[in-house]
Order: sequence, then structure tokens, then C-alpha cells
Amino acid sequence: MNASPPLPVSFSLIVKTFAPGWAGAVMGTGAFALATLHFSHQVPALGTLAWVLHWFNVVLFLAISIPWLLRWVLAWPAVVATFRHPVAANFYPAYAIALLVLAGELLAFGGHESLALLAWWLGVALLFGLTLAVLISILQGEHVNLDHITPGIFMPPVGLVVIPVAGGPLLAAQPEALRDLALTINGISLGAGIFMYTALLALAFHRFYVHKRLPPTLAPTFWINLAPLGVTVISVLNLVAVAPFAGDRAPYLMAVFLLWGFGAFWLVLSMLFTWSVRKIAPLPFSLAWWAFTFPLGAFTLGSQRLSEATGLTTPLAFGWLSWTLLAGIWTLTLVKTIGGVRSGALFQPHP
Repeated sequence: MNASPPLPVSFSLIVKTFAPGWAGAVMGTGAFALATLHFSHQVPALGTLAWVLHWFNVVLFLAISIPWLLRWVLAWPAVVATFRHPVAANFYPAYAIALLVLAGELLAFGGHESLALLAWWLGVALLFGLTLAVLISILQGEHVNLDHITPGIFMPPVGLVVIPVAGGPLLAAQPEALRDLALTINGISLGAGIFMYTALLALAFHRFYVHKRLPPTLAPTFWINLAPLGVTVISVLNLVAVAPFAGDRAPYLMAVFLLWGFGAFWLVLSMLFTWSVRKIAPLPFSLAWWAFTFPLGAFTLGSQRLSEATGLTTPLAFGWLSWTLLAGIWTLTLVKTIGGVRSGALFQPHP
């Protein structure tokens, strides 16, 4: 049977088919900008690149926000259909995560505390709302089977562990009446994210071990596991720094050191896995390629933070490795995304 001809691209088509995974581009670019800014302290020439990435990401977020928000108003049936999709629904929290990443950027680039606070609170409210909606949709239905268990299931817990990344440093800037609440929200999100991630990791390994392999289109999502590992390192250290009851840092440092160690192992495994998939079949481009970027950026940032906290140099070497991979993959993914936008291929409805 011949494939249907592509639909002519229009603004209404873009709104209707605008996938929740688009926000992954903002997540990945923001993490790239923050990691590059940190490395600019060692290589000053990277400072200009970091600022370019930051402002590009601000514009990208605003551009993505238009069809993402309008879709809820103008294409509600499509929103509902995506929420009921056992794979795509997991990516709805990505937009809230993008807001939280942007809060971290606003704090790091110029110290815009007021704007960072606004982005953080909006991101927190939206993340909890979307995450709970996705989980209720999954738990109330019987539409999920092993075919649908992909690393995309890590997206909701990734968002939860991201909250303290900016939430910790912003605690001192919170109004005094909200400080206790803000600290509690950071603790709730980090605790929920860590334990959700642990449970879902077991589910993902069950699929990897006993079920058919991931299709090549979803191979980039294998890297998503790096995100909660890298982010949790930062979030734990951020909360330890601001929580008045944290006490001795040594147990926390050992805990995040072990988490980071799993991340380093997963980085190598992800490279080998992607190479093995590539030997069997090509990796067709899709928005899933952005799943390479935020996890690599998160692991780079976690490696940088662990090196600072412990004085170890090896995590920093892993950070440079992941940053180098990130720079190459981000550039390639951006070029292919621009090509997909210009051709309209990224706005065609999926069968």
C-alpha cells in the first residue's frame, strides 16, 4: 500500500500535531548552556558560547510555548489522545521541566532572581499537575503493555528530581512566609522522584531483559536514564546546602558518589548500546534525538558538581567526555530539526 502524501503544513496543523516532546529541545539546550558556562571557568573562550546558547534557549522556549499552549485550546481532542497514548503521555511533563531548567538559567546567567522564582513556581505547579495527570491516566487504564515500556517512563521522575536544582539556590530568595513551604516542596519532589525512578528502573530492565528490543527510532531514549542520575547529584547537594537540619555532609557525598558511579557506567553502556543498534539498522531522525541531549547535559552538570564537592578529578574527566558528546549530538540534532521543520516532516500526523 502506498504511503499517504504529506499534508500541507499550516499553523493549524502545527498546533494539532505539536508533540509534547518538543520541550526536550529546551531541556537539552538549557543543560548544554549551563554545563558550558561552568566549563568556561576553566576555558574562558566557552563563555561566549554559553551566553549564545542561553539566549537562543530563551527564544526557543518562547517559540515552542505558542503552539504548545494553543494546542490545549484549539486542539483539545488531540491533547486527550496524547494523554491516553501509553508512550507519548510520559513526555507531557517536559514543558514544565523546560520551565525549571529556564529558572536555573535565569539564576546562572545574570542572577535574575525574580524571574527565576516566577519560572520555578510556575514550573513546580505545572510539573505536579501534569505528572499526576499522566500517572492517573496510566493507573486507571489497561492500555499499557510491555511494548509500551520504554525509557520515556523516566520523564515524570526526571522532572521531580529537577525541582531542587534551582529550588535549592532560590530558597534564600523566597519570601520568608513561603520559605518553609518551598523547602518542603523540594523535599517532596526529590523523594518522590528518586523512589519513582527506582521502581521504574526495575520495570525498564524487565522489558530490556525479557521482551523484544527497542525499535531503532526509540534508541536515543536509552540515554534518558542518565538524566535522573546526574540531576539527583545536584539536587541532593543543593538541599544539603540549604536545609538547616542536614548536618554532616559525608553520608550525602558518599550517596551521590555512588549515584554518579551508576551514571558513569550507564554512559558507557549507552554508547555501546547505540553503536550496537546502529550496526543492525540506521537510526532514523525524529524528535526522540533530543533525548540524547538533556541526559548528557545533566550528567555533565552532575559530574562538575561532584568534582567540586569531593575534589576528585575523574568525575570532571567524565564531565568533559559527556560535554564533548553533547556538543556534537546537540549540533547534529539541531541541524536535523531545522531541516524537519522546513520540510514539514516533523508536523505530519503519525499513523
